[in-house]
Amino acid sequence: MKILRLLLGDQLNSQHSWFNEVDENTIYLMAEMRQETDYVKHHIQKVVAFFLSMRNFADELQSKGHEVIYYRISDEDNLQDLEKIISKCIEKHQITNFEYQLPDEYRLDEQLKQISSNLKIETKVFDTEHFYTSRTELNEFFEGKKLLLMENFYRMMRKKHEILMQGSQPEGNQWNYDKDNRLKYKGQVPIPNAIVFKQNVEELIAEIEKANVKTFGNIDASNFNWPTSRKECLEQLDYFCNNLLQHFGDFEDASHTDEKFLFHSRLSFTMNSKMLSPREVNDKVVNYYYENQDDITISQVEGFVRQILGWREYVRGIYWKEMPNYSKMNALENHNKLPDFYWTGKTKMNCMQKAISQSLEEAYAHHIQRLMIIGNFSLLTQMHPDEVDAWYLGVYIDAIEWVELPNTRGMSQYADRGILATKPYVSSGNYIQKMSNYCDKCHYKVKDKFGEKACPFNSLYWNFLDEKKQYFANNQRMGMMLNLLNKMNPEELAKIKEKANHIIENIEEY
Repeated sequence: MKILRLLLGDQLNSQHSWFNEVDENTIYLMAEMRQETDYVKHHIQKVVAFFLSMRNFADELQSKGHEVIYYRISDEDNLQDLEKIISKCIEKHQITNFEYQLPDEYRLDEQLKQISSNLKIETKVFDTEHFYTSRTELNEFFEGKKLLLMENFYRMMRKKHEILMQGSQPEGNQWNYDKDNRLKYKGQVPIPNAIVFKQNVEELIAEIEKANVKTFGNIDASNFNWPTSRKECLEQLDYFCNNLLQHFGDFEDASHTDEKFLFHSRLSFTMNSKMLSPREVNDKVVNYYYENQDDITISQVEGFVRQILGWREYVRGIYWKEMPNYSKMNALENHNKLPDFYWTGKTKMNCMQKAISQSLEEAYAHHIQRLMIIGNFSLLTQMHPDEVDAWYLGVYIDAIEWVELPNTRGMSQYADRGILATKPYVSSGNYIQKMSNYCDKCHYKVKDKFGEKACPFNSLYWNFLDEKKQYFANNQRMGMMLNLLNKMNPEELAKIKEKANHIIENIEEY
């Protein structure tokens, strides 16, 4: 029996049971492919990070005695298509059995099912051994329930996996410390410098360019600073615990013009590539908390655990429950195009300029920048969710469709009409001023609604509520804002709508 085992670019789990023993009759196949670089246009740092991590992983497997076939993006014999590469390897190496791990993207899941059905040899599918939950666990948990409330799912997960629990009760006798995670950062405490890896990736970039892969965004080729091996990922985790965890929860929702990363862990890429598992990340953080309770409060740790044990597993469950229809939902019937400044950062809105420019520079923005700055503006200007999805999927280093799509189309753009979120996450400029210092030096005035220099978020917000009010008529969480809308002076509302329509029609000027 000769086995060919496929490893995708986000299946870099060295702790998988596949690798417990070395078998001379098993070959591992890995490939950098145009199929994967071209289904959406990606940030150059994202392509580099995945390719470099894949190469490091292949080297690790080979160092342990496993046989690996690896196709680089620029290899002349790389067929650039998954089915063609698999078929070629099966024929060349006289393979009798083909095996793969469950993909996390629907399109790859369907493709591998089709490939397997076309093969004339035996095929077998394995779990990735990464997530806390199966694909169907969320669906089973919510069976018969009308609302898919994340908080209910999160509490179940805390109990099931005995994380931050004291018997049957939550640590601190409180399940959720979200209200304690909303401080504005004003320099109250110093932020340590980010961990540095300083990798030279000039040769890899040259390979990507030689293969004619189209990318966007910026990269410092001599100083690439993302972890791309398990060793480096563990260093990133240690750094977070030792330097950032102490204030993570406090400033979880804050943004600041001079601080790109604040106290965020930047561990999402390490987990979404599977170099680290969510279980080992949570275990490390929780254990560190128990060992350092004089310095770290429960609200810092619970906010972190909620993101990984709760939200990350929750959106994955939503993805597999609702696909493939989820990717086509446009419940609010938005159809506008993304403006060019999403690709350049050239806008007079300081919050958008900072959040977009950071995304283009770092392939990273934290969740509030993604949700309440860029996502908020995208929804208020009624952009087509397909456009927003493609941008988010391409620009962020941690974006893989299973996690990007529910966060963007559901949470951010409310295109699923409330499957994932109980209300649209929109706000005027007031929220941005409350949680950041972006408004301090902005071209626009955050308090103005419709003057020449009025903050665009203000008129766009009320215009959005008015334009889409029929969609929210039965939404209790939107009741207060719709009541305020109904009480608004008609002449004032007309001026606001005129301003908002001017912004949407002349968006590149803003």
